[in-house]
Amino acid sequence: MCGIVGYVGNSSRKEAGHSALDVVVEGLRRLEYRGYDSAGVAVVADGSISSRKKSGKLSNLIAELEADPVPESLTGIGHTRWATHGGPTDQNAHPHLSDGGRLAVIHNGIIENFAELKQELLAKGVVFASETDTEVAAALIGDIFRTEFDGDGANLTQAMRLACQRLEGAFTLLAVHADQPDVVVAARRNSPLVVGLGDGENFLGSDVSGFIDYTRRAVELGQDQIVTITAESVDITDFFGKPAEGKEYHVDWDPASAEKGGFSSFMEKEIHDQPDAVAQTLLGRSDLDGKLTLDEVRIDPELLKQVNKIIVLACGTAAYAGLVAKYAIENWCRIPTEVELAHEFRYRDPIVDSNTLVVSISQSGETMDTLMAVRYAREQGAKTISICNTNGSTIPRESDAVLYTHAGPEIAVASTKAFLAQITAAYLLGLYLAQLRGNIFSGQIKDVLADLSKIPAKIQHILDGAGPLRELARSMKDEKSVLFLGRHVGYPVALEGALKLKEIAYIHAEGFAAGELKHGPIALIDDGQPVFVVVPSPRGRDSLHSKVVSNIQEVRARGARTLVIAEEGDESVKDYAEHVFYVPETPTLLMPLLTTVPLQIFAAELAGAKGYDVDQPRNLAKSVTVE
Repeated sequence: MCGIVGYVGNSSRKEAGHSALDVVVEGLRRLEYRGYDSAGVAVVADGSISSRKKSGKLSNLIAELEADPVPESLTGIGHTRWATHGGPTDQNAHPHLSDGGRLAVIHNGIIENFAELKQELLAKGVVFASETDTEVAAALIGDIFRTEFDGDGANLTQAMRLACQRLEGAFTLLAVHADQPDVVVAARRNSPLVVGLGDGENFLGSDVSGFIDYTRRAVELGQDQIVTITAESVDITDFFGKPAEGKEYHVDWDPASAEKGGFSSFMEKEIHDQPDAVAQTLLGRSDLDGKLTLDEVRIDPELLKQVNKIIVLACGTAAYAGLVAKYAIENWCRIPTEVELAHEFRYRDPIVDSNTLVVSISQSGETMDTLMAVRYAREQGAKTISICNTNGSTIPRESDAVLYTHAGPEIAVASTKAFLAQITAAYLLGLYLAQLRGNIFSGQIKDVLADLSKIPAKIQHILDGAGPLRELARSMKDEKSVLFLGRHVGYPVALEGALKLKEIAYIHAEGFAAGELKHGPIALIDDGQPVFVVVPSPRGRDSLHSKVVSNIQEVRARGARTLVIAEEGDESVKDYAEHVFYVPETPTLLMPLLTTVPLQIFAAELAGAKGYDVDQPRNLAKSVTVE
């Protein structure tokens, strides 16, 4: 997830003190929450492109601009990066230049066919300076601009259209060219982009935060659209040049709230970020043949083949991601896998040796309990892999290898998108180990990756249809207790659903393995007691499905109010549920990426109805840095 800004103004804006650099840098400041691994700008001035970019936070770029200023300009683009393709280095920072340095491009999203395009461009003699998919897109646009047009016929908009017809994936692209100094061209496919309308100036941003200080008039772009802005005009077409219209609206938020992208809270925004978070975690993890290539996992494959036990270390939400990982890893790899609360691990004299693989999960990479457990495991000779969302943090640095989730900054204390990204990363790790060890065929791995690639769209489908769930949550704001039941991978989902409600709504909530119901928890069922039940797919483990349906009947017979999450097409639950919330069909092991989402929405909506600050719940910190 990256922040992008574009600007074009006329001479009157210069007289008003609006330079391209000032507008772009201010926009980047407001968008830094979208990525702070690096930042960069490019302006068009004096018949050329001037660009500056630096790894690290925006302050590093500002210092660079003070030391080495760019010329005055009224056309510019800027970018804050959350590293995906390639590490957070100066070379990998955006903008990327092409066409002899006369074209600059910034990018948010995924170019899925970058490898094929790169090979084609290399054959033409293109030299690449970074590890990013963005530079491939820049080189493609530059190649088209240079070869498809002659002299005065050069047209950046048309070059962008032709390039987008060849690009696959989800992306927003912004480009400027020295030959057209008063133009910014942008393209959108499955990635956010909004236009800001000004007087003698126009803007582009990944959200309205990028220009909220200058205008409240915005235009929402549709799917697969190209927009060309000048100081006086905004022209929108589809990827093939057919004219299109955007939807204009007025921004009612103040600049502070706009940093949340228009959502009422960062948590709500981060719930809606989840399609992108999962997609970014999957990005660049496999080659054209579907073979996993986890470049960050630099442990000798021969050592990984000798692993005879896996221990997952984590706390809280991350521990529930670990429980999901256990089901997947044992299924695919046939390696015994334990999930340990990190704060208990080293105090029980665990059995760890050189054939043990310890997998730590931490959003921040600074969780002290987990860090100390990782250190202990390494002292005992274990190999360690970190699943983490924060580049360069302590736990990845002290582990033998790291698998970054690339979910983007998570500001709300209660984790949402990081949880789904952690599960996704754990799936990738499990498949990678299975690939190394030959536990499953390469075709099976490719099939699972194909199923994973469909998950972002399925999450978006859930988000788009969440109205009835939100209405239910608001109606339950006075409830004192909610229970959650699940079987198999639905069990950690039940635990996570209960934790979310406890964290932000401050009411009693408990998650149980549904099979445990008759072993004690059923005593909690009273007339009107709300019970969420995560139902397994009827297509897979038939016995589990029927058993969980029986659990629904059992609690309902004792007066429970049953709230069911089931797979689309499962009609068998309707007779026993007061409310049913359906999620799209997906393979059983991947189902937590979908069934978790309704429980997050429910918790956030209920807490909001109670008037609580869901971003900063009482007594909690985002990262636990003391043991």
